[in-house]
Amino acid sequence: MPLDPSRTVAELKELRELTGDENGAQRVAWTDTWEQARGWLREKLDGLPLEEVVDAAGNQWWTLPGQSEERAVLIGGHIDSVPNGGWLDGALNVVAGMEVVRRLVESGELAATVRLVNWADEEGARFGRSLFGSSAAAGSMTDQEELRGRRDAEGVALPDAVRAHGVDLDRALEARSQLEGAAAYLELHIEQGPVLESLNLPLGVVLGTFGVERHQVTFRGQAAHAGSTPMDKRSDALAGAAKLELEIREIAKRTGDGAVCTMGGVVTRPGIVTSVVETAECLLDQRHLDAVKLAEMLSNAEAASRRFAQEEDIEVGWERIWNIEPILFDEALISLAEESIREVAGKSHRLPSGPLHDAAEVARAGVPTVMLFVQSLRGLSHTKLEDTKEEHLELAVQALDRLAERTIARVAASG
Repeated sequence: MPLDPSRTVAELKELRELTGDENGAQRVAWTDTWEQARGWLREKLDGLPLEEVVDAAGNQWWTLPGQSEERAVLIGGHIDSVPNGGWLDGALNVVAGMEVVRRLVESGELAATVRLVNWADEEGARFGRSLFGSSAAAGSMTDQEELRGRRDAEGVALPDAVRAHGVDLDRALEARSQLEGAAAYLELHIEQGPVLESLNLPLGVVLGTFGVERHQVTFRGQAAHAGSTPMDKRSDALAGAAKLELEIREIAKRTGDGAVCTMGGVVTRPGIVTSVVETAECLLDQRHLDAVKLAEMLSNAEAASRRFAQEEDIEVGWERIWNIEPILFDEALISLAEESIREVAGKSHRLPSGPLHDAAEVARAGVPTVMLFVQSLRGLSHTKLEDTKEEHLELAVQALDRLAERTIARVAASG
């Protein structure tokens, strides 16, 4: 069976019709629609000589044995979506991987084992905990106690929701056994940003995923009457927050190399029109691919906040919400990915990933990893407007197939 990239596009449209509505994709993990999508994937692979297992974290695995059964090339993605999501985010990875596996089945005995994985709950849309299945397999899931207390908007506890789909939270880390013998991990994904489109390129190779520093920054001043307090006598917490919001943009510009800083929310109190703001709680997100530069960005923002607090006669405090180190992908696989892209598209481009992906967790576990990006129209994702040109999707399937072939040969030669 020759590779048929057009079939991937047709199957993605079929999945969209099956699990979406007028608002977009509705394959939220740990729901009936998500389970329907998993069943659809299983049906598509029925009849092929693959061994299927569902691990302790709910990840679906299909194995095509090769001559080297102890060393495997993994191809993966996630079929879950955010509510009202796009038709390609995550699903492209798995459906394209399925087409590559079909072609490999027909090619005869493989030099190395190939495994297709559909990771469980990459998005974290229902409970706010992303990368559930891949972090369990990677062994980095250390927050079971906190997860036990998480509830969705309807009050359903996370352990109860996953149990309804055959997953025992206390045993989720048993999924670590699935990465034993993993020699490489390949993932295709839509870019979810505007870079490739701005360069008029269909495909790019991902250098790694950004490190993230996420903090709550709280400025504290003094509430006072808006009418009777002169401007030069105020201790306005919002003034400090406003200055910091403008300064983080300058910090990102000075840092360069893809640096991004975002103040995603500010809550003020007392929050009435007749009072000077007493407290301003800001949510700050900073990202970079270089750990040293990320640390410098954080240090510069902290120093700026203290300077603004002094200028405005207010106080400032910082509390870390979450952080993750930058994850760099495998240089040898990056080179193979570039060769594969150039073969099908003529030109490649290296770029980092701002969003996190399952690939980052696999790389953290020590498995050589690389990702391919395909252009996103208008840079939009997590919306029903998410789209990619069909000819670009077909090129992406071809590039993934060439990359898989090269990676299998490399794994076999090194084994």
